[in-house]
Amino acid sequence: MELELKGKTVFVAGASRGIGFGMARAFAKEGARVALTGRGEAALDAAKAALVAEGIPAEHLLTVAGDMTQSADLAAALDATEARLGPLHTVIANVGMSKAPMGFDVSDELWDADILQNLSGSFFLAREALKRILKRSAAERQGANLIFISSIAGVDALGTSVTYAASKAAVNHVTRSLSKSVGKEGIRINAIAPGNILFDGGVWDKNTRERPDDWARWIKREVALRRFGKVEEIADAALFLASPRASFITGAVLVVDGGQVK
Repeated sequence: MELELKGKTVFVAGASRGIGFGMARAFAKEGARVALTGRGEAALDAAKAALVAEGIPAEHLLTVAGDMTQSADLAAALDATEARLGPLHTVIANVGMSKAPMGFDVSDELWDADILQNLSGSFFLAREALKRILKRSAAERQGANLIFISSIAGVDALGTSVTYAASKAAVNHVTRSLSKSVGKEGIRINAIAPGNILFDGGVWDKNTRERPDDWARWIKREVALRRFGKVEEIADAALFLASPRASFITGAVLVVDGGQVK
């Protein structure tokens, strides 16, 4: 299927590893021009080098390091992207972490940190991206879209920390609310809610190395397809949502979890 993404400019937050890197790779292989952003300059440079080694032209890639929860850093990264790669077509807010413990005994500081990381940073990125996209004419911004990376923890109560679950549920609501406010401008906003995605260095990589038999039984019990998901499966969902093939989809939270959410 031709996704018509060649030459489009795609901005991926949190792109140095895991799901973010997988999405950056997938878009680059479709011929898009991709900005990889995140906190660590060395990790981003390594990610870019890996893509170049796979045959992606270096001039189609840009790395911008900064704190993606800070509006000033986000604005600078978006401006650099448009200056080097062209007008924004797809902006992906890919952040997901929690330092808070399970249960209710969460300090003010940890609550604020998790909400800032998972919710506020994503909203700030959407706000700054929309400001830039809406400066263009309707014809020039045709097909422009935003994708939030949420979680099934925001869809159902699955035993994660309350800060993570609450912030991801809020991301889902932001997706639906913003989609209604900018739909008249022809801009689509959707979210992907991944399930348990296994990749090197990720949480599930650590868990399965420490207790492989326990987690294998758990996956077979809780997930209809009886396996972990792959980064490529989230990347494929993002490619579809960013493409004209999804031109009548907005305000959707696409669950990609192998049938775990009941």
